[in-house]
Parts: sequence; C-alpha cells; structure tokens
Amino acid sequence: MKLIVVKDSEQGGKEAYQIFAEALKNGATVFGLATGSTPLTTYQKLVASKLDFSDAISINLDEYVGLKPDNPQSYQYFMQEHLFKSKPFKRSYLPQGDAKDAAQEVKRYDRVIAENPIDLQLLGIGRNGHIGFNEPGSDFTSATHKVALTPSTIAANARFFKNKDEVPRYAYSMGIGTILKSKKIILEAFGAAKAAAVAAMIEGPVTPACPASALQKHADVVVIVDEAAAAKLKK
Repeated sequence: MKLIVVKDSEQGGKEAYQIFAEALKNGATVFGLATGSTPLTTYQKLVASKLDFSDAISINLDEYVGLKPDNPQSYQYFMQEHLFKSKPFKRSYLPQGDAKDAAQEVKRYDRVIAENPIDLQLLGIGRNGHIGFNEPGSDFTSATHKVALTPSTIAANARFFKNKDEVPRYAYSMGIGTILKSKKIILEAFGAAKAAAVAAMIEGPVTPACPASALQKHADVVVIVDEAAAAKLKK
C-alpha cells in the first residue's frame, strides 16, 4: 500500500483527482465509483476539471435494496447529482435497488463487471472496516451479493433519512473478491472516527473481522487519509 497523509479532505480530493487524471491519460476506460460523504471532494475536482469521461464506463460499488433510482437517498440519485449530470460517462452501471429478483440482479451485475474489468476503483471505509457494504465477516472471495446491513452501518446511515425506520436494512454490494480484481484501487478516509479502521486495515492482521484488510493482498493500492484518520497508525 502507498499511504498519502493530507491536511484535510479538500487536499485528499486533489490527490485522488490526480490519480484519476493519470489513469485516464494512460488509457483507463472503466472506473469503479463509491458514494457517501468521503468521495465528494474528489467528485468536485473531477466536475471542475476538463477531464472527459464520455468514452469511459463507470461501475458503482453498491446500492440500497428497495430504493428506486429517483429516490433522493438512492446511490443512483447521489451519483447523478454529484458527478454524472456534469461529467457523463458513456455508460454508468449501478445495482438496481428495486429489482424484483435479487438473485437475478446479482448475476446481472457480475456479468456487467466481468464484461468491463475495472481499471481504477475508488473506495471509502466504514467505521467497522467495511468496504462497499462488505461487513465484518465477509468472504474475501465474494462476488456481488445482497447484504444484511449491521446495526452500526444502519445507525451511521440514519443521518441521511428523515427517520430511522426509513433506513434500508439491505443493500447490493460488489464483493471483496470483485474489488480485489480491480487493477488499481484508491481508498479515502477522513476524520478521527475512521482512525481505528484505517489502522486495522493497514497495520492489523488480514482478517474478515476488518474487511478492508483484504487490500493488503492487492498489488496497487493508494490510501489517502487526513491527519485525523491517520492518528492511530504506529509507523
């Protein structure tokens, strides 16, 4: 892993932007994308840039089960608002949250990824070490699957909903095995609340108890953290 420690998320977004720009310049055509507050500065830098993704493909990590694409809390809506409406891709794929058949939906999404191998994958990390919605205990060889979200993840997501009963209990997520097939990975983490997870990911044992620790097995990972998120690293 290459570790980049920055002052704040603004500087972190600049660092990630540079990696996106370099990847695009070097011929990358498939970009794995993430949602949530962590990648927002990266998307802001991409939107403000002259980079052209009109010949590229995007594939998102995950989506809540049960939400339609036009639901303001869906990840489809998030991506449209924060990136796609300003920087359209040739094709953009997300799991279909309102799919009627979960088993068929995960098979469909695995086919999408198999047909479009990911050149650069952007990740965040949960306080419990999850990547995508791969919660602690997840199989490191897993493909796309329907996930029962843990109470801590549901609680963390509750701030985005009017009341806690609206928070989805399930999500579709790329599996860890799928994520590890990406040619290059960026993981961003900002804030003191992520410090323990960052330390476990980088310096802890490779264990399903910290799903992000699987990234230690990957050949090309760049970890971008601010000083607060790096606070518990020993080295």
